[in-house]
Amino acid sequence: MAAPRKVVELFYDVVSPYSWLGFEVLCRYKHVWNMELRLRPALLGGVMQGSGNKPPALVPNKFAYMSKDLSRLREYFAVPLSFPADPFEVMFKKGSLAAMRYVTAVAESGGASEADVEKVSRELWMRIWSRNEDITLATSLSEAGLKAGLPASEVEECLQLASSQKIKDKLKSATQEALDLGAFGFPLSVCHIDGKKEVFFGADRFELMAHCLGDYMGIS
Repeated sequence: MAAPRKVVELFYDVVSPYSWLGFEVLCRYKHVWNMELRLRPALLGGVMQGSGNKPPALVPNKFAYMSKDLSRLREYFAVPLSFPADPFEVMFKKGSLAAMRYVTAVAESGGASEADVEKVSRELWMRIWSRNEDITLATSLSEAGLKAGLPASEVEECLQLASSQKIKDKLKSATQEALDLGAFGFPLSVCHIDGKKEVFFGADRFELMAHCLGDYMGIS
């Protein structure tokens, strides 16, 4: 009898480049590790505020290190990540509320699948962290949905759903759930192991996660 699939939840926000790295690695390894990956869109700004954390971009030395670190990680994980022209405007002035409500709407849409959530999330990361494109306007979200392969009717439905109280509450609930798990930033991975939740922060804990899941292997 085949071993039961292990469940791993990923709390993420497309405004976070480290979330993109964690997302791509877990998407690549979900079959290798025999795991069910559950994507949990949430709001990084809410987690930072709720935990009292300060974004690394607001600490000069951290921001300088972050720039070098992401450059190295881009090559190592083969993710086409690059800084937007004005990262402070993107991350702090514009933010990701509209985008994460849209992703949540895709996840809650009856016509979309988990694969659609994955594709739409990736396209939004591509827009902001690879092509220096907007993710706040309805037209931008529509373009992302269409490029991710959603039918035009589904894109329009998700845009309308994103402004509903149901989706606002769903995103708020996911953000609070991440806080209740001890989140202070993203990505946040939650491995369900023998009835317990093992929580991992960041995009540099994959070998440890694999070890805890019982399938240790190097990742390269």
